[in-house]
Amino acid sequence: MKRDDPILLADPAVAAKTAEAVRLLSAAARDFVPVVFASSLGAEDMVLTDLIWKNGIDIEIFTIDTGRLPVETHELIAAAERHYGRRFDIQHPEHESVARFAFAHGVNGFYDSTEARKACCAARKVEPLKRKLAGKKAWVTGLRAAQAATRNGLRHIGYDFAFDLVKFNPLAYWSEEEVWHYIEAHGVPYNALHDRHYPSIGCAPCSRARTSAPVAGGGKARRRRSAACMSSADVS
Repeated sequence: MKRDDPILLADPAVAAKTAEAVRLLSAAARDFVPVVFASSLGAEDMVLTDLIWKNGIDIEIFTIDTGRLPVETHELIAAAERHYGRRFDIQHPEHESVARFAFAHGVNGFYDSTEARKACCAARKVEPLKRKLAGKKAWVTGLRAAQAATRNGLRHIGYDFAFDLVKFNPLAYWSEEEVWHYIEAHGVPYNALHDRHYPSIGCAPCSRARTSAPVAGGGKARRRRSAACMSSADVS
């Protein structure tokens, strides 16, 4: 389907869910100052970026450059900043934390064990996320209930006990197809790795493309898969 396909533009379900997402984001910005959006730069998070910046909603958007991101993710950051004329707040891990990991496990030690992989995530992702969320009243995520069985109970608004914050999930009830319908209809920038069947795009060494055949139904939007990497499920 083409970006200007009237079927995409007129989809009543997507239109209704878009309006609800804007309402939730606006409420977060109004009632929970300061609030931030932690973007993993996945497909869902690019939809939220589009909604926040195009609607002028006062929510700071940050992302974490772990130091091991794929070049395609850096290309997306640059493309999105050009597209919107805005800048992401890019957070980085503490050098000392990464150095301690490398000394204990080796620079690529995350390949050796689950323990080492978790330690790498703690140094490169969890620490800067906790640092950025400190002092905030709420945070926004791109989580969807349909992404995993463990998210079946996901709601638009909840409480994140791991970070002691109110958590907004404006896309909680969106389907994957609706996410890609929005992206196609509105010309939202997205990571090129999605077109190569990467289901989740985080650090380059830990990101893998699907080897199975594309999902039936046609259309490149149906063949893409994305998952929120920066979520409480990943870091708590």
